[in-house]
Formats: sequence, structure tokens, C-alpha cells
Amino acid sequence: MLFVKRDVVTLYKQTILGPLWYFIQPLFTSLIFTLIFNNLADIKTGEGIPPFLFNLAGITSWNYFKECLSGTSDTFMKNRSIFGKVYFPRVIMPMSVVVSNLIKFGIQILVFACFYIYFIFFTDKAGNVSPQMALVLFPILVFVMGIFGLGFGMIISSMTTKYRDLTFLVSFGVQLLMYASAVMYPLELIKTKVLEGAIPEFAGLFIEYNPMTIIIEAFRYMVLGVGDYSIEKIIYAVAVSVIVFLFGLAVFNKTEKSFIDTI
Repeated sequence: MLFVKRDVVTLYKQTILGPLWYFIQPLFTSLIFTLIFNNLADIKTGEGIPPFLFNLAGITSWNYFKECLSGTSDTFMKNRSIFGKVYFPRVIMPMSVVVSNLIKFGIQILVFACFYIYFIFFTDKAGNVSPQMALVLFPILVFVMGIFGLGFGMIISSMTTKYRDLTFLVSFGVQLLMYASAVMYPLELIKTKVLEGAIPEFAGLFIEYNPMTIIIEAFRYMVLGVGDYSIEKIIYAVAVSVIVFLFGLAVFNKTEKSFIDTI
């Protein structure tokens, strides 16, 4: 809990806007995506679905995974001074990042809820937007995003103790992964492009069975009523995230025994 408090308090301690960045980042990103992908590129979000709300749903769910992955991917490098002085279970550090990001995610969910209510009750642009009963499974989506990001983060953190170049590739790789996770477009568009031959079939399959694509599409279905959703895919995403987490935990625990000699 001390590490969680440190992450939350110190991150914006010397900033002018402070916690307001929790609100600004998803809103501005959603606005830019709406202007570029929906207005200029004319990507459809579904009949009666406001593009801004569509993008905000994708950004909100993506951000939690991204922050968990980015925040845990340099655990050994960022905390080497603490690790070198006193022993405690090292895995507590990346896990605390996941918990502290959960607080930020909760705030962004509230922001999404405010715009959701605004579009439904105070505008005539809500169209076919409607929450689904599947929304009760939302905690499972949060669980998958958390341990999936944590697992990958621990793997990368373990590898950066020997290969420092990975630290420069993480932010770039996360951006590429966002484009392969259906954050700013519906999965149905990718399926159509595969049938038209515009993109290779293997690329379409990678995007479709990317666990984060499944999570983002499921979240959109739960809150907007549009998206590719099935229990089978949710189970698949849970299974993949658990496997990645267990593998990352094993690699992390092995690395912590000798990392101090190479860091």
C-alpha cells in the first residue's frame, strides 16, 4: 500500500494540473481519433453510435492495460536502489503498479460514465446506444487487462536487465500494439478488409485473437451494444492472460536472484 501511495501521490506532485491529467489524456485522444479516423478517414462506428463515445470506450479500456505494461516493464531498472538495499518479495513492486493504475482507471471510467449519461439523456445523438446484461462480466475484463499487462511487463522488465535496448522499444511497441488492438476502429472493419484482400489474413487473425482486441470489443458491446462479443472469446482471453502472467512471474522470480550483478 505504501508503494501504491507513492505511485499515486508522486506522479503528479510537481505538476500544475495534477490529477486533471487523468481526465485530459483520454478526452483529447478520443477527440483526435474522432476527427482523424471517423471524420477524415470516414471509419464507421456502427449505426447510431456516436464516434466520440466509441473512441472513448476504446481508449479508456486500452489505457489501463497500457499503463500496467509500461509501469511494470522497467521495474528492476527503476527500483534498483531499493532492491540493492533491503530484501522483500520483489514481485510486490510490479503488483503495486497494477493496483495504483486501477485507481486511475476508476477515475477514467467515471469520466466515461459522465459522457455516456450525457449522450443518452441530454443529446439526441445516442441513437442505438444501450447497455447490455453482459456488463456484469466487466470485472473479468479488468482482471484480464491487469494480469495481461503485468505478465508482459514482468517479462520485459526481466529482459531489460541484460538488454537495455528494450527500454527504448517499449513505448514504440505499445503504440504499434494499440493499432493492432482495435482501439480506434471496429473489428468488423478488419474482417471486411481481409475478405477484400486489403490486408493479409494472418494480420486479420492476429488482430481478432489479440486478447486486448477481445477485451475492447467486449467492453464496447457491454456499454454501447456494438462489438464482437462471445463467452468463448472471453474465456480464451482469460486463459492467454493467465498463461502470460504465470510465465512472466516465473521469469521475474528467476531474474530477481541475479539481476543485481547485471543491472
